[in-house]
Amino acid sequence: MAEVTLEQMLDAREARVRMQDELRRRYGAPVVSFTMNIPGPVKDTPLIRRAFGEGLDALRAALSDAALPVLWSGVKRENTGCEALFAIDGDALSVKRVCTAIEDADALGRLYDMDVLAPDGTKLDRETVGGRARNCIVCGAPGRGCASRRTHMVEELQAATRRIMEAHFAEIEARHIAELVTRALLDEVYTTPKPGLVDRNNNGSHADMTVETFERSADALRGYWARCFTRGFETRDAAPEESFVRLREAGVEAERAMFAATLGVNTHKGAVYALGVLCGAIGRLWRPDTPREIDAVLRECAAMTKAAVDAQFSALAANPETAATKGQRLYLSQGMRGIRGEVADGLPGIAETSLPKLRAALDAGYSANDAGVYALLALIARGSDTNMVARGGVAAASRAASDAAKLLAASEFPRLDDVLAMDAAFIRANLSPGGCADLLAATYFLHDWSCQTRPDANHTPTG
Repeated sequence: MAEVTLEQMLDAREARVRMQDELRRRYGAPVVSFTMNIPGPVKDTPLIRRAFGEGLDALRAALSDAALPVLWSGVKRENTGCEALFAIDGDALSVKRVCTAIEDADALGRLYDMDVLAPDGTKLDRETVGGRARNCIVCGAPGRGCASRRTHMVEELQAATRRIMEAHFAEIEARHIAELVTRALLDEVYTTPKPGLVDRNNNGSHADMTVETFERSADALRGYWARCFTRGFETRDAAPEESFVRLREAGVEAERAMFAATLGVNTHKGAVYALGVLCGAIGRLWRPDTPREIDAVLRECAAMTKAAVDAQFSALAANPETAATKGQRLYLSQGMRGIRGEVADGLPGIAETSLPKLRAALDAGYSANDAGVYALLALIARGSDTNMVARGGVAAASRAASDAAKLLAASEFPRLDDVLAMDAAFIRANLSPGGCADLLAATYFLHDWSCQTRPDANHTPTG
Protein backbone atom coordinates (compact mmCIF):
# COMPACT_ATOMS: atom_id res chain seq x y z
CA MET A 1 0.00 0.00 0.00
CA ALA A 2 2.59 2.51 -1.16
CA GLU A 3 1.80 6.20 -1.22
CA VAL A 4 2.03 7.99 -4.55
CA THR A 5 3.21 11.50 -5.31
CA LEU A 6 1.42 14.18 -7.29
CA GLU A 7 4.03 13.82 -10.00
CA GLN A 8 3.30 10.09 -10.31
CA MET A 9 -0.43 10.75 -10.56
CA LEU A 10 0.12 13.38 -13.27
CA ASP A 11 2.37 10.99 -15.22
CA ALA A 12 -0.28 8.26 -14.99
CA ARG A 13 -2.94 10.67 -16.19
CA GLU A 14 -0.85 11.75 -19.18
CA ALA A 15 -0.20 8.15 -20.14
CA ARG A 16 -3.92 7.41 -19.90
CA VAL A 17 -4.80 10.38 -22.11
CA ARG A 18 -2.26 9.28 -24.72
CA MET A 19 -3.80 5.82 -24.79
CA GLN A 20 -7.30 7.29 -25.06
CA ASP A 21 -6.24 9.34 -28.08
CA GLU A 22 -4.59 6.31 -29.65
CA LEU A 23 -7.76 4.24 -29.27
CA ARG A 24 -9.95 6.97 -30.76
CA ARG A 25 -7.67 7.28 -33.77
CA ARG A 26 -7.33 3.53 -34.22
CA TYR A 27 -11.00 2.60 -33.96
CA GLY A 28 -12.87 5.85 -34.64
CA ALA A 29 -15.14 4.85 -31.77
CA PRO A 30 -16.17 6.05 -28.28
CA VAL A 31 -13.68 5.30 -25.51
CA VAL A 32 -14.52 4.50 -21.88
CA SER A 33 -11.92 5.38 -19.26
CA PHE A 34 -12.72 3.71 -15.92
CA THR A 35 -10.85 4.72 -12.76
CA MET A 36 -11.72 4.97 -9.05
CA ASN A 37 -12.39 8.13 -7.03
CA ILE A 38 -10.01 7.41 -4.15
CA PRO A 39 -8.91 10.29 -1.87
CA GLY A 40 -5.47 10.47 -0.33
CA PRO A 41 -2.04 9.27 -1.40
CA VAL A 42 -2.83 5.52 -1.28
CA LYS A 43 -4.62 4.50 -4.46
CA ASP A 44 -4.07 0.75 -4.49
CA THR A 45 -5.22 -1.66 -1.76
CA PRO A 46 -6.85 -5.11 -1.83
CA LEU A 47 -10.19 -3.51 -0.98
CA ILE A 48 -9.90 -0.93 -3.75
CA ARG A 49 -8.99 -3.66 -6.22
CA ARG A 50 -12.02 -5.67 -5.20
CA ALA A 51 -14.30 -2.66 -5.62
CA PHE A 52 -12.75 -1.95 -9.01
CA GLY A 53 -13.35 -5.55 -10.03
CA GLU A 54 -17.04 -5.17 -9.16
CA GLY A 55 -17.28 -2.12 -11.39
CA LEU A 56 -15.42 -3.83 -14.19
CA ASP A 57 -17.78 -6.80 -14.10
CA ALA A 58 -20.78 -4.49 -14.04
CA LEU A 59 -19.49 -2.46 -17.00
CA ARG A 60 -18.77 -5.49 -19.16
CA ALA A 61 -22.18 -7.02 -18.38
CA ALA A 62 -24.03 -3.76 -19.06
CA LEU A 63 -22.25 -3.20 -22.39
CA SER A 64 -23.16 -6.73 -23.43
CA ASP A 65 -26.79 -6.28 -22.39
CA ALA A 66 -26.97 -3.02 -24.36
CA ALA A 67 -25.53 -4.73 -27.49
CA LEU A 68 -22.48 -2.46 -27.45
CA PRO A 69 -19.56 -4.67 -28.55
CA VAL A 70 -16.13 -4.09 -27.09
CA LEU A 71 -13.58 -3.54 -29.84
CA TRP A 72 -10.62 -3.39 -27.46
CA SER A 73 -10.09 -3.41 -23.71
CA GLY A 74 -7.12 -3.12 -21.41
CA VAL A 75 -6.77 -3.16 -17.64
CA LYS A 76 -3.84 -2.36 -15.41
CA ARG A 77 -3.22 -2.01 -11.70
CA GLU A 78 -0.41 0.09 -10.36
CA ASN A 79 0.39 2.17 -7.28
CA THR A 80 -1.39 5.05 -9.00
CA GLY A 81 -4.61 3.03 -9.02
CA CYS A 82 -6.65 0.67 -11.16
CA GLU A 83 -7.44 1.73 -14.71
CA ALA A 84 -9.44 0.24 -17.56
CA LEU A 85 -9.88 1.48 -21.12
CA PHE A 86 -12.46 0.27 -23.63
CA ALA A 87 -13.08 1.11 -27.27
CA ILE A 88 -16.79 0.52 -27.96
CA ASP A 89 -18.65 -0.16 -31.20
CA GLY A 90 -21.64 2.14 -30.68
CA ASP A 91 -22.72 5.73 -30.31
CA ALA A 92 -21.19 7.74 -27.49
CA LEU A 93 -24.50 8.73 -25.88
CA SER A 94 -25.59 5.11 -25.54
CA VAL A 95 -22.26 4.25 -23.96
CA LYS A 96 -22.53 7.19 -21.57
CA ARG A 97 -26.02 6.08 -20.50
CA VAL A 98 -24.62 2.65 -19.61
CA CYS A 99 -21.75 4.12 -17.62
CA THR A 100 -23.89 6.67 -15.80
CA ALA A 101 -26.43 4.00 -14.84
CA ILE A 102 -23.63 1.98 -13.20
CA GLU A 103 -22.31 5.04 -11.36
CA ASP A 104 -25.80 5.84 -10.07
CA ALA A 105 -26.88 2.27 -9.29
CA ASP A 106 -25.66 2.12 -5.68
CA ALA A 107 -23.34 3.69 -3.14
CA LEU A 108 -20.29 1.87 -4.52
CA GLY A 109 -20.95 3.45 -7.90
CA ARG A 110 -20.23 6.83 -6.31
CA LEU A 111 -16.57 5.77 -6.24
CA TYR A 112 -16.53 4.91 -9.95
CA ASP A 113 -15.32 7.41 -12.53
CA MET A 114 -16.42 6.14 -15.95
CA ASP A 115 -15.57 8.87 -18.44
CA VAL A 116 -16.81 8.53 -22.02
CA LEU A 117 -15.00 10.23 -24.87
CA ALA A 118 -16.70 10.67 -28.24
CA PRO A 119 -14.66 9.78 -31.36
CA ASP A 120 -13.81 13.48 -31.76
CA GLY A 121 -12.39 13.64 -28.22
CA THR A 122 -15.37 15.39 -26.60
CA LYS A 123 -15.92 14.26 -23.02
CA LEU A 124 -19.63 13.65 -22.40
CA ASP A 125 -21.22 15.06 -19.25
CA ARG A 126 -23.43 12.78 -17.16
CA GLU A 127 -26.16 15.43 -17.22
CA THR A 128 -26.58 14.91 -20.98
CA VAL A 129 -28.04 11.46 -20.29
CA GLY A 130 -30.03 12.34 -17.17
CA GLY A 131 -27.40 11.41 -14.60
CA ARG A 132 -27.82 12.63 -11.02
CA ALA A 133 -25.53 15.19 -9.42
CA ARG A 134 -22.73 13.40 -7.55
CA ASN A 135 -23.05 14.24 -3.87
CA CYS A 136 -20.28 14.54 -1.28
CA ILE A 137 -19.45 11.11 0.16
CA VAL A 138 -19.01 12.58 3.65
CA CYS A 139 -21.96 14.93 4.18
CA GLY A 140 -24.14 14.29 1.13
CA ALA A 141 -24.05 17.89 -0.08
CA PRO A 142 -24.85 18.09 -3.82
CA GLY A 143 -22.37 18.98 -6.50
CA ARG A 144 -18.64 19.67 -6.21
CA GLY A 145 -18.91 22.37 -3.55
CA CYS A 146 -17.26 20.39 -0.76
CA ALA A 147 -14.39 19.35 -3.02
CA SER A 148 -13.75 22.83 -4.40
CA ARG A 149 -13.83 24.37 -0.92
CA ARG A 150 -11.86 21.46 0.63
CA THR A 151 -14.54 21.24 3.30
CA HIS A 152 -13.48 17.81 4.57
CA MET A 153 -10.13 16.52 5.72
CA VAL A 154 -8.49 13.77 3.69
CA GLU A 155 -8.91 11.41 6.65
CA GLU A 156 -12.67 12.00 6.61
CA LEU A 157 -12.84 11.28 2.90
CA GLN A 158 -10.75 8.13 3.27
CA ALA A 159 -12.92 6.85 6.12
CA ALA A 160 -16.09 7.52 4.14
CA THR A 161 -14.65 5.76 1.10
CA ARG A 162 -13.77 2.68 3.12
CA ARG A 163 -17.24 2.65 4.74
CA ILE A 164 -18.87 2.65 1.31
CA MET A 165 -16.77 -0.26 0.11
CA GLU A 166 -17.15 -2.26 3.33
CA ALA A 167 -20.92 -1.78 3.46
CA HIS A 168 -21.25 -2.93 -0.14
CA PHE A 169 -19.28 -6.12 0.38
CA ALA A 170 -20.90 -6.76 3.76
CA GLU A 171 -24.28 -6.93 2.02
CA ILE A 172 -22.88 -9.43 -0.46
CA GLU A 173 -21.34 -11.45 2.37
CA ALA A 174 -24.66 -11.49 4.27
CA ARG A 175 -26.42 -13.05 1.29
CA HIS A 176 -23.58 -15.52 0.87
CA ILE A 177 -23.74 -16.52 4.54
CA ALA A 178 -27.50 -17.08 4.25
CA GLU A 179 -26.99 -19.45 1.33
CA LEU A 180 -24.21 -21.35 3.09
CA VAL A 181 -26.27 -21.87 6.26
CA THR A 182 -29.34 -22.90 4.31
CA ARG A 183 -27.28 -25.44 2.40
CA ALA A 184 -25.76 -26.71 5.67
CA LEU A 185 -29.21 -27.26 7.17
CA LEU A 186 -30.27 -29.23 4.11
CA ASP A 187 -27.00 -31.17 4.04
CA GLU A 188 -27.64 -32.16 7.66
CA VAL A 189 -31.11 -33.56 7.05
CA TYR A 190 -30.00 -35.31 3.84
CA THR A 191 -27.03 -36.99 5.54
CA THR A 192 -27.85 -40.70 5.78
CA PRO A 193 -27.87 -42.81 7.91
CA LYS A 194 -28.27 -40.79 11.11
CA PRO A 195 -29.20 -42.75 14.24
CA GLY A 196 -32.60 -41.68 15.54
CA LEU A 197 -32.81 -38.66 13.25
CA VAL A 198 -34.79 -37.78 10.15
CA ASP A 199 -32.83 -38.69 7.01
CA ARG A 200 -33.40 -40.04 3.52
CA ASN A 201 -34.03 -43.54 4.88
CA ASN A 202 -36.66 -42.84 7.51
CA ASN A 203 -38.02 -40.36 10.03
CA GLY A 204 -35.93 -41.73 12.87
CA SER A 205 -37.62 -41.45 16.24
CA HIS A 206 -39.91 -38.63 15.03
CA ALA A 207 -43.51 -39.25 14.08
CA ASP A 208 -44.12 -35.56 13.42
CA MET A 209 -41.19 -34.80 11.07
CA THR A 210 -40.10 -35.67 7.55
CA VAL A 211 -37.35 -34.48 5.26
CA GLU A 212 -39.90 -32.16 3.68
CA THR A 213 -40.64 -30.61 7.09
CA PHE A 214 -36.97 -29.70 7.43
CA GLU A 215 -36.86 -28.36 3.88
CA ARG A 216 -39.77 -26.00 4.63
CA SER A 217 -38.10 -24.90 7.83
CA ALA A 218 -34.75 -24.23 6.14
CA ASP A 219 -36.43 -22.14 3.49
CA ALA A 220 -38.36 -20.12 6.09
CA LEU A 221 -35.14 -19.33 7.97
CA ARG A 222 -33.11 -18.29 4.93
CA GLY A 223 -33.32 -14.53 5.55
CA TYR A 224 -32.58 -14.88 9.28
CA TRP A 225 -28.96 -15.81 8.78
CA ALA A 226 -28.29 -12.70 6.72
CA ARG A 227 -29.93 -10.58 9.40
CA CYS A 228 -27.71 -12.15 12.08
CA PHE A 229 -24.58 -11.42 10.07
CA THR A 230 -25.71 -7.85 9.46
CA ARG A 231 -26.55 -7.23 13.11
CA GLY A 232 -23.14 -8.50 14.11
CA PHE A 233 -21.50 -6.27 11.52
CA GLU A 234 -23.52 -3.23 12.57
CA THR A 235 -22.54 -3.71 16.24
CA ARG A 236 -18.91 -4.70 15.62
CA ASP A 237 -17.65 -1.65 17.53
CA ALA A 238 -19.93 -2.31 20.52
CA ALA A 239 -19.35 -4.82 23.32
CA PRO A 240 -19.88 -8.46 22.24
CA GLU A 241 -22.82 -8.73 24.63
CA GLU A 242 -24.61 -5.94 22.77
CA SER A 243 -24.48 -7.91 19.55
CA PHE A 244 -26.03 -10.88 21.35
CA VAL A 245 -28.93 -8.70 22.54
CA ARG A 246 -29.61 -7.71 18.94
CA LEU A 247 -29.41 -11.33 17.81
CA ARG A 248 -31.92 -12.49 20.40
CA GLU A 249 -34.52 -10.13 18.96
CA ALA A 250 -34.00 -11.62 15.51
CA GLY A 251 -34.05 -15.15 16.95
CA VAL A 252 -37.54 -14.72 18.37
CA GLU A 253 -38.82 -13.73 14.93
CA ALA A 254 -37.00 -16.65 13.33
CA GLU A 255 -38.59 -19.17 15.67
CA ARG A 256 -42.02 -17.82 14.77
CA ALA A 257 -41.20 -18.23 11.07
CA MET A 258 -39.98 -21.78 11.68
CA PHE A 259 -43.09 -22.83 13.58
CA ALA A 260 -45.34 -21.23 10.96
CA ALA A 261 -43.59 -23.15 8.18
CA THR A 262 -43.65 -26.49 10.03
CA LEU A 263 -47.12 -26.14 11.56
CA GLY A 264 -45.71 -26.07 15.06
CA VAL A 265 -42.94 -28.67 14.74
CA ASN A 266 -39.58 -27.82 16.32
CA THR A 267 -37.15 -28.61 13.53
CA HIS A 268 -34.36 -26.07 14.03
CA LYS A 269 -34.77 -24.28 17.36
CA GLY A 270 -31.27 -25.23 18.50
CA ALA A 271 -29.85 -24.30 15.11
CA VAL A 272 -31.59 -20.92 15.24
CA TYR A 273 -29.63 -20.23 18.41
CA ALA A 274 -26.24 -21.74 17.58
CA LEU A 275 -26.01 -20.78 13.93
CA GLY A 276 -27.54 -17.38 14.62
CA VAL A 277 -24.75 -16.63 17.08
CA LEU A 278 -22.17 -17.97 14.64
CA CYS A 279 -23.44 -15.69 11.88
CA GLY A 280 -23.43 -12.73 14.26
CA ALA A 281 -19.87 -13.52 15.36
CA ILE A 282 -18.74 -13.69 11.75
CA GLY A 283 -20.40 -10.33 11.15
CA ARG A 284 -18.57 -8.80 14.10
CA LEU A 285 -15.20 -10.03 12.86
CA TRP A 286 -15.78 -9.70 9.13
CA ARG A 287 -13.68 -7.38 7.02
CA PRO A 288 -13.60 -7.62 3.24
CA ASP A 289 -9.83 -8.05 3.16
CA THR A 290 -9.18 -10.39 6.11
CA PRO A 291 -8.95 -14.21 6.19
CA ARG A 292 -11.64 -16.55 7.52
CA GLU A 293 -10.58 -17.93 10.91
CA ILE A 294 -12.84 -20.44 12.64
CA ASP A 295 -11.03 -20.25 15.99
CA ALA A 296 -11.57 -16.49 16.16
CA VAL A 297 -15.26 -16.91 15.36
CA LEU A 298 -15.74 -19.52 18.09
CA ARG A 299 -14.00 -17.30 20.64
CA GLU A 300 -16.30 -14.47 19.61
CA CYS A 301 -19.35 -16.69 20.13
CA ALA A 302 -18.23 -17.26 23.71
CA ALA A 303 -17.54 -13.57 24.27
CA MET A 304 -20.99 -12.66 23.00
CA THR A 305 -22.99 -15.17 25.04
CA LYS A 306 -21.12 -16.30 28.15
CA ALA A 307 -22.23 -13.54 30.54
CA ALA A 308 -25.90 -13.83 29.57
CA VAL A 309 -25.93 -17.64 29.67
CA ASP A 310 -24.13 -17.79 33.03
CA ALA A 311 -26.62 -15.28 34.42
CA GLN A 312 -29.55 -17.34 33.14
CA PHE A 313 -28.28 -20.55 34.74
CA SER A 314 -27.43 -18.77 38.00
CA ALA A 315 -30.94 -17.34 38.18
CA LEU A 316 -32.39 -20.79 37.48
CA ALA A 317 -30.31 -22.38 40.22
CA ALA A 318 -31.43 -19.68 42.65
CA ASN A 319 -35.08 -20.13 41.69
CA PRO A 320 -35.53 -23.78 40.61
CA GLU A 321 -39.30 -23.45 40.73
CA THR A 322 -39.10 -21.29 37.58
CA ALA A 323 -37.86 -24.21 35.43
CA ALA A 324 -40.36 -24.44 32.57
CA THR A 325 -38.58 -26.51 29.89
CA LYS A 326 -36.97 -29.95 29.73
CA GLY A 327 -33.63 -28.29 29.16
CA GLN A 328 -33.96 -26.19 32.30
CA ARG A 329 -34.98 -29.19 34.37
CA LEU A 330 -32.03 -31.17 33.04
CA TYR A 331 -29.69 -28.41 34.07
CA LEU A 332 -31.06 -28.55 37.61
CA SER A 333 -30.96 -32.35 37.84
CA GLN A 334 -27.92 -33.20 35.70
CA GLY A 335 -26.00 -29.96 35.22
CA MET A 336 -26.47 -30.24 31.45
CA ARG A 337 -26.31 -26.81 29.81
CA GLY A 338 -27.44 -27.76 26.32
CA ILE A 339 -26.78 -25.74 23.20
CA ARG A 340 -26.61 -22.46 25.14
CA GLY A 341 -23.82 -23.74 27.32
CA GLU A 342 -22.08 -25.21 24.29
CA VAL A 343 -22.08 -21.84 22.51
CA ALA A 344 -21.04 -19.99 25.67
CA ASP A 345 -18.03 -22.32 25.90
CA GLY A 346 -17.01 -21.54 22.33
CA LEU A 347 -18.58 -24.64 20.71
CA PRO A 348 -15.90 -27.15 21.78
CA GLY A 349 -17.93 -30.00 20.30
CA ILE A 350 -17.28 -28.55 16.87
CA ALA A 351 -13.71 -27.37 17.42
CA GLU A 352 -12.49 -30.53 19.14
CA THR A 353 -14.76 -33.25 17.79
CA SER A 354 -16.99 -32.89 14.74
CA LEU A 355 -14.93 -30.58 12.54
CA PRO A 356 -11.69 -32.57 12.91
CA LYS A 357 -13.65 -35.78 12.25
CA LEU A 358 -15.36 -34.35 9.18
CA ARG A 359 -12.07 -33.12 7.75
CA ALA A 360 -10.25 -36.37 8.52
CA ALA A 361 -12.93 -38.36 6.70
CA LEU A 362 -12.87 -36.03 3.70
CA ASP A 363 -9.07 -36.18 3.60
CA ALA A 364 -9.33 -39.98 3.68
CA GLY A 365 -11.46 -39.88 0.53
CA TYR A 366 -14.92 -40.42 2.01
CA SER A 367 -17.92 -38.63 0.51
CA ALA A 368 -19.37 -35.54 2.16
CA ASN A 369 -22.36 -37.63 3.25
CA ASP A 370 -20.26 -40.33 4.91
CA ALA A 371 -17.92 -37.77 6.48
CA GLY A 372 -21.01 -36.16 8.01
CA VAL A 373 -22.14 -39.52 9.40
CA TYR A 374 -18.78 -39.98 11.12
CA ALA A 375 -18.81 -36.43 12.47
CA LEU A 376 -22.27 -37.09 13.92
CA LEU A 377 -21.10 -40.34 15.54
CA ALA A 378 -18.24 -38.47 17.17
CA LEU A 379 -20.68 -35.92 18.56
CA ILE A 380 -23.01 -38.61 19.89
CA ALA A 381 -20.04 -40.29 21.60
CA ARG A 382 -19.42 -37.11 23.61
CA GLY A 383 -22.57 -37.91 25.58
CA SER A 384 -23.76 -34.35 26.15
CA ASP A 385 -26.98 -34.25 24.11
CA THR A 386 -29.84 -33.03 26.30
CA ASN A 387 -32.40 -34.25 23.78
CA MET A 388 -31.16 -37.81 24.21
CA VAL A 389 -31.56 -37.62 27.99
CA ALA A 390 -34.93 -35.89 27.73
CA ARG A 391 -36.33 -38.64 25.48
CA GLY A 392 -34.71 -41.75 26.92
CA GLY A 393 -33.35 -40.95 30.34
CA VAL A 394 -29.78 -40.71 31.62
CA ALA A 395 -29.01 -44.44 31.46
CA ALA A 396 -30.25 -44.94 27.88
CA ALA A 397 -28.47 -41.80 26.65
CA SER A 398 -25.26 -42.93 28.33
CA ARG A 399 -25.45 -46.39 26.72
CA ALA A 400 -26.06 -44.80 23.32
CA ALA A 401 -23.03 -42.55 23.70
CA SER A 402 -20.96 -45.54 24.79
CA ASP A 403 -22.11 -47.56 21.77
CA ALA A 404 -21.06 -44.73 19.43
CA ALA A 405 -17.70 -44.46 21.17
CA LYS A 406 -17.14 -48.22 20.82
CA LEU A 407 -17.87 -48.08 17.11
CA LEU A 408 -15.31 -45.32 16.64
CA ALA A 409 -12.79 -47.09 18.85
CA ALA A 410 -13.07 -50.22 16.70
CA SER A 411 -12.66 -48.28 13.47
CA GLU A 412 -11.90 -44.62 12.75
CA PHE A 413 -14.54 -44.78 10.03
CA PRO A 414 -17.05 -47.55 10.86
CA ARG A 415 -19.08 -49.50 8.32
CA LEU A 416 -22.35 -47.79 7.47
CA ASP A 417 -24.14 -51.10 8.12
CA ASP A 418 -23.15 -50.72 11.77
CA VAL A 419 -24.53 -47.17 11.77
CA LEU A 420 -27.78 -48.50 10.28
CA ALA A 421 -28.01 -51.00 13.13
CA MET A 422 -27.50 -48.17 15.60
CA ASP A 423 -30.26 -46.22 13.86
CA ALA A 424 -32.66 -49.11 14.40
CA ALA A 425 -31.64 -49.35 18.07
CA PHE A 426 -32.15 -45.62 18.62
CA ILE A 427 -35.60 -45.79 17.03
CA ARG A 428 -36.61 -48.69 19.27
CA ALA A 429 -35.45 -46.71 22.32
CA ASN A 430 -37.08 -43.48 21.05
CA LEU A 431 -33.69 -41.73 21.16
CA SER A 432 -32.87 -38.74 18.99
CA PRO A 433 -29.59 -36.77 19.17
CA GLY A 434 -31.19 -33.51 18.06
CA GLY A 435 -28.55 -31.36 19.70
CA CYS A 436 -25.84 -33.26 17.82
CA ALA A 437 -27.77 -32.69 14.60
CA ASP A 438 -27.69 -28.93 15.21
CA LEU A 439 -23.94 -29.11 15.79
CA LEU A 440 -23.52 -31.17 12.62
CA ALA A 441 -25.29 -28.46 10.62
CA ALA A 442 -23.02 -25.85 12.21
CA THR A 443 -20.01 -28.05 11.39
CA TYR A 444 -21.02 -28.26 7.75
CA PHE A 445 -21.47 -24.50 7.66
CA LEU A 446 -18.13 -23.64 9.25
CA HIS A 447 -16.30 -26.11 7.04
CA ASP A 448 -17.86 -24.71 3.87
CA TRP A 449 -17.42 -21.10 5.02
CA SER A 450 -13.74 -21.56 5.87
CA CYS A 451 -13.07 -23.31 2.57
CA GLN A 452 -14.73 -20.63 0.48
CA THR A 453 -12.28 -18.55 -1.49
CA ARG A 454 -12.85 -14.87 -0.83
CA PRO A 455 -13.09 -12.90 -4.10
CA ASP A 456 -9.40 -12.51 -4.82
CA ALA A 457 -8.34 -9.07 -3.65
CA ASN A 458 -4.99 -9.55 -5.39
CA HIS A 459 -6.48 -10.52 -8.73
CA THR A 460 -5.47 -8.30 -11.60
CA PRO A 461 -8.31 -8.20 -14.15
CA THR A 462 -7.21 -8.73 -17.72
CA GLY A 463 -8.39 -7.14 -20.88
